[in-house]
Amino acid sequence: MLKVLGVTVVTGLALSLLLPAGTSVADAEEGYESKSALEVTPLGKRYEDSFPIGAAVEPYQLEGIHGEVLKRHYNSIVAENVMKPINIQPQEGNFNFEEADKIVQFAKENDMDLRFHTLVWHSQVPEWFFLDGEGNPMVDETDPEQRERNKKILLERLETHIKTIVTRYKDEVDAWDVVNETIDPYASNDRGLRESKWYQITGTDYIKKAFETTRKYAAEDAKLFINDYNTEVEPKRDYLYDLVKDLLDQGVPIDGVGHQAHIQIGWPSIEDTRESINMFTGLGLDNQITELDVSLYGWPPTPAFANYDEILASGRLFDQAERYNQLFELYEELDDKISNVTFWGIADDHTWLDDRAEDYNNGVGKDAPFVFDPNFNVKPSYWEMMDYNLNEMRILIGDFGQDGEFENYGTARSLQAHLDSVINFEDKGETEKAIDHMDKFIKKLENERENELISESAFGTLKQNSTYLLRQWQ
Repeated sequence: MLKVLGVTVVTGLALSLLLPAGTSVADAEEGYESKSALEVTPLGKRYEDSFPIGAAVEPYQLEGIHGEVLKRHYNSIVAENVMKPINIQPQEGNFNFEEADKIVQFAKENDMDLRFHTLVWHSQVPEWFFLDGEGNPMVDETDPEQRERNKKILLERLETHIKTIVTRYKDEVDAWDVVNETIDPYASNDRGLRESKWYQITGTDYIKKAFETTRKYAAEDAKLFINDYNTEVEPKRDYLYDLVKDLLDQGVPIDGVGHQAHIQIGWPSIEDTRESINMFTGLGLDNQITELDVSLYGWPPTPAFANYDEILASGRLFDQAERYNQLFELYEELDDKISNVTFWGIADDHTWLDDRAEDYNNGVGKDAPFVFDPNFNVKPSYWEMMDYNLNEMRILIGDFGQDGEFENYGTARSLQAHLDSVINFEDKGETEKAIDHMDKFIKKLENERENELISESAFGTLKQNSTYLLRQWQ
């Protein structure tokens, strides 16, 4: 599908990748203005008929530019870290809700859906959960009777943890990540169950207890999710499917599967993603995309770009844009099976993938997984997601006319007439003629600018729209 940008896309080195041969970045930047995320159509509005669009946040991001971008583009929110067990209850009986409360309040004030992440996880959980009454590690216990007592103690602690949290946030949380990352395809057991301390002490009873307790205290319409990564690929997908099916058969109240979607430009395939969502739907379950980011790298993430300028110069952002286009076309296709799509961050200034890139590249590495850059400007991925087309570009010209961006009505009508020729040949599949008439449209646009019949802002927007379309065709 051909795309058209609603406003300016990129500047600098990345812009050179959009330009015809012989055009310099300096020439291209003249009269152009990089568009802030605060000046463009909200992501949430684009997908409002399909699913909420969410972002993971830290409390400091609720203010300033982060907070403004959140309020404009996202209608769902989740805590990146502050709701995990080690932050909520670092010592037994000592619950710390201060930071979590900030996110809950922000969601409430801005009419956002709220996801809770996460009640149970093998990581970022305080060690006291797994110590017996004498302070000894429960996993080291060999006496069968004591092991059974330890199991009971651990499940009681889990129940208290969940009851306290869920009761506090019952009226605010729409979706609970009840248990996170229960599957490890490389585990020694034949079910692919992660052999965490939870599992070593209780088997799968901790999963049952977690869901049963959450269901008991959560709001009636709140959905309970089992959340994991690599849910799109075998054998992990199959292990998770078998576990969930078994738990459902036992009456465990699971409402849906959270697909983290920490993915790459080329992996996993769209077909594998579709198959996974359909598999879990077949169990009568909801699906949510819970931690979406699209890394620029394969696995391992080496070599990595040293900084953002290198990323812009590489052209990789356009590959990423096409990936986002494919993903969101799929998500819309399956929007009756997907109730939320949440990014694991707001913009490229803050992402856990930077830490991963640095870890694998001797402390130097930068990733760029989102649709807004580190300066909160739109990236090509944003426009692919927004799915504009030539007809919407025609409407955009009319909007510019109404907003006084042209000297007179005739300017807008003349530009629309030139664009109608492009649309005519594009509809007929005559690409070469469409390109020729888009060139004529651009020349007309430049003439109007020289005659001061169009504002610099409207000119820059329409010029880059046209340039982007030409790249798509060519």
